[in-house]
Amino acid sequence: MQYGVEPPCREQTMKLPALVFALCSVGAALPLPAHAADPRDPDWPCVQPKVPQMSVAAMWDGPSIADVGDSWKDDPNIQNLVARLAARRTPLDAAEKAVADFITGSAAEKEDKAKKLFAGVFDTLSQQRSEVMSGIDRVARNEKELADRIRSDVAALRELQDKPEADQSKISALATQVEWGTRIFDDRRKSIRYVCEVPTAIEQRVFALGHAIRQALN
Repeated sequence: MQYGVEPPCREQTMKLPALVFALCSVGAALPLPAHAADPRDPDWPCVQPKVPQMSVAAMWDGPSIADVGDSWKDDPNIQNLVARLAARRTPLDAAEKAVADFITGSAAEKEDKAKKLFAGVFDTLSQQRSEVMSGIDRVARNEKELADRIRSDVAALRELQDKPEADQSKISALATQVEWGTRIFDDRRKSIRYVCEVPTAIEQRVFALGHAIRQALN
């Protein structure tokens, strides 16, 4: 989602009170969906392209996990370890050691553990990533709706000002509404930049854990 450069107010805005005139420039900070960062989804607000789902093939070069399904959930030890590995508060070096300590036994046992462990990590972090992606989509829709409301309110300010006997109380109330709407818009825009980094961080963690599991298997 990119941002336009043309304010929504015409020259006659100069006759508005100073606060209203300042608020009329908010159009320069509102999104223009036609110039979105990802043309496949005009409302996507992140610089990063929108990739709805992770691919197992991109994260794992070990034995196929196609036959694992949800069987990893049948083992409480694997369930507990998956939860620990998936938690981003667990440092990667600690996660790698936990993986190495877990994948032991005969070659067949190690492969079974490795496949189930990666399947659990992939499923768990894929779910977390999907929830983050849905949250980003939801915030983007709310931002678009808020931007539309701000533009509408700014247009209403122009109309009120153009009337022969402008109602200053209405102008003041609407100016306050635009001001608060703009603050909320800016706050959301700043916070979403950080949220946009989370899907990539999850992908990197899955890849790193997959590599650690593969190394332990070898």
